[in-house]
Amino acid sequence: MAEHWYKNAIIYCLDVKTFADGNGDGIGDFVGLRDKLDYLAGLNVDCVWLQPFYPSPMRDNGYDIVDYYNVDPRLGTLGDFVEFSRRARDRGMRVMIDLVVNHTSIDHPWFQSARRDASSPYRDYYVWSEDKPADAGEGMVFAGEQTTTWTWDREAKAYYFHRFYDHQAELNISSPLVRREIEKITGFWLQLGVTGFRIDALPFLIELKGLPSEGQQDPHDYLRELRQHVQTLCGDACLMAEANLPPEEVPNYFGDGDKIHMSFNFWLNQHLFLALARKDGRPVRQAWEQLPPLPRNCQWNNFLRSHDELDLGRLTDAERQEVFAAFGPEPDMQLYGRGIRRRLAPMLGNDRRRLELCHSLMLTLPGTPVLRYGDEIGMGDDLGLPDRESVRTPMQWSADDNGGFSQAPPERLALPPVGEGEFGYASVNVEAQRRDPQSLLNWLERMTRRRKETSEFGLGEFSWIETDKPELLAHRCDLDTSTVFAVHNFSPRRQKFSLPIGPGVNCVHDVLADHRHEVTEDGHYRCELEPYGYRWLRARRAG
Repeated sequence: MAEHWYKNAIIYCLDVKTFADGNGDGIGDFVGLRDKLDYLAGLNVDCVWLQPFYPSPMRDNGYDIVDYYNVDPRLGTLGDFVEFSRRARDRGMRVMIDLVVNHTSIDHPWFQSARRDASSPYRDYYVWSEDKPADAGEGMVFAGEQTTTWTWDREAKAYYFHRFYDHQAELNISSPLVRREIEKITGFWLQLGVTGFRIDALPFLIELKGLPSEGQQDPHDYLRELRQHVQTLCGDACLMAEANLPPEEVPNYFGDGDKIHMSFNFWLNQHLFLALARKDGRPVRQAWEQLPPLPRNCQWNNFLRSHDELDLGRLTDAERQEVFAAFGPEPDMQLYGRGIRRRLAPMLGNDRRRLELCHSLMLTLPGTPVLRYGDEIGMGDDLGLPDRESVRTPMQWSADDNGGFSQAPPERLALPPVGEGEFGYASVNVEAQRRDPQSLLNWLERMTRRRKETSEFGLGEFSWIETDKPELLAHRCDLDTSTVFAVHNFSPRRQKFSLPIGPGVNCVHDVLADHRHEVTEDGHYRCELEPYGYRWLRARRAG
């Protein structure tokens, strides 16, 4: 894979149905998305990651699929998808899609066939039991909404397994037929212009719960099989995993660099919010140091928020309560007792300093940054919507009706936009921020451009720098003969700091402010960071 394109890329995540409505029916579609590609190019996006857009009864935001080889007709046609992917490629952007093969909707023709006939070839696509397993009341993903992981099906006269909702029957990954089907699904979309897959719920996909243990192989070996398949069909195809892993399990998923390419760094993300709550950078560093090193061609995905709740399940009970108190103190802000269902800007009190700090850290820590649609303008949430819908409201393009998302009557919209208060679309929208040189949108455009120009952060060798100040995080990245530094202040107070630069450097260049600063004779740069301040610096060596 040429230069491992994903290691220095900017990925932008969006949901087609809430991004831009091209035909005025109230639901976002591929025509609307296609017409916004120039906007994404302006954000310096290298890869557009699409959440599920397949036909679905929409009981779980499209993650309950009934056809893997088509587009939900409300979002367009396969032709619309191909036209979108072609135009994205013309602008130098790759397309990554969700691969949701841990489960299907119970409305899927495979499951319908399997439940009707025990001799159906699709019976083995799912996991069945004639008797309800003793541990059926354990292991629910949505413990507040689920009471079991095994549900009786009257037609099949058996229990079927489901890690998630009872309308999402688990696929049997140990079946060669299922594995072959996944090969066909990935091959189909690669032929239509896709170059990457975000694998949904990967740890659950490869588990063998409910299956005979005799003769089982390590389920992680399947990742090597899937990797070889997609890269045989498309040499620069990339697998990005949703896997909320403790540090000790990380090597199982990356292997020797021959399994997944990237994984979301949930461990770091959760400890970042603990650091923000404490105004102390140490939880970030401690979390990072607990992670094992990755193979050279692999990468973490750094992110701030996603389409789900802010999951805090890896924190201790006491740590989780600290984050709740800081960013989700009200019961309706919390979900399942482990997460916060708010967007980034409201959680941080719409404090521009802290919004910049978080994005700066995401862009400079080793990994591939993943932006969530709307965060570039500081969109808010709607806690009046149920569960995770609160953070999935339509993109706010302008102060026009429905935030410029759609011309349809409000009752026909996929979801209502945030219309009132500090985060209402009259105040927070793309059009207004485009006109303001100091807006969050224009600031982030400049930052993503600088990030791509400062490839050491994505490709270089990373190391922490001792600061003797708990409020400060400092690190360096070395690539060939080039060195860059990043310093971040988690405190609401100014901090003075002497940054050790090393021998042979006579000055540092402030990458963001375009200033040159001298280095002392003992090889230090003395800087003062404003509250929640940050610096990106490049070493300039003599000669």
